[in-house]
Amino acid sequence: MVCAALAREAGYSVIALTVDYGQRHRIELEAARRIAAELADRHVVLPLDLRAFGGSALTGDIEVPKDGVGEGIPVTYVPARNTIFLSFCLAWSEVLHASDIFIGVNALDYSGYPDCRPEYVAAFQHMANLATRGGVEGTTPVRIQTPLLHLTKREIIELGRSLGVDYSITLSCYDPSPEGLACGHCDACHLRRKGFAEAGLDDPTQYASAGH
Repeated sequence: MVCAALAREAGYSVIALTVDYGQRHRIELEAARRIAAELADRHVVLPLDLRAFGGSALTGDIEVPKDGVGEGIPVTYVPARNTIFLSFCLAWSEVLHASDIFIGVNALDYSGYPDCRPEYVAAFQHMANLATRGGVEGTTPVRIQTPLLHLTKREIIELGRSLGVDYSITLSCYDPSPEGLACGHCDACHLRRKGFAEAGLDDPTQYASAGH
């Protein structure tokens, strides 16, 4: 949501893409619709069921780690997820004759996913300009915009507040309850709570566990 707010602040028309990939935390699809209603001129929810592949705690029968993810890339990593997302964004951007693709990846306060690193983003942008008509002809060169890449969660939260972002309509949890309450124990919840605490702001998230 902060990424979209920054794009609007910079004068862009925001065309939002949400991928319904069969994620465990399906409540995020409703959050995406709320955010798009606030910030986007158009919003498409694209069905692509990655449960057919599995291989992740978000798309298969693997428990979401709680209170720590251990060493290495965690099981909440969805194989090639940002590559899949960006590929669809790239295809749609060609149809729209749009050069700028915004993605809210972050390489500081994150879970260690390989597709959130600056070198990945640079490589994808290079590939995109080799793979598209606008990139090859030079009419619509592709730019992957990552305004949150080098910010801490605290800085992101403070930035969103300065832009008037309503964090009560956002969701971070990987394993919410059927009622949509955040678990308070997964890595995404820990990173969110840490960011709000460091910013000295109240987190409007409703948590399932007492004390969160």
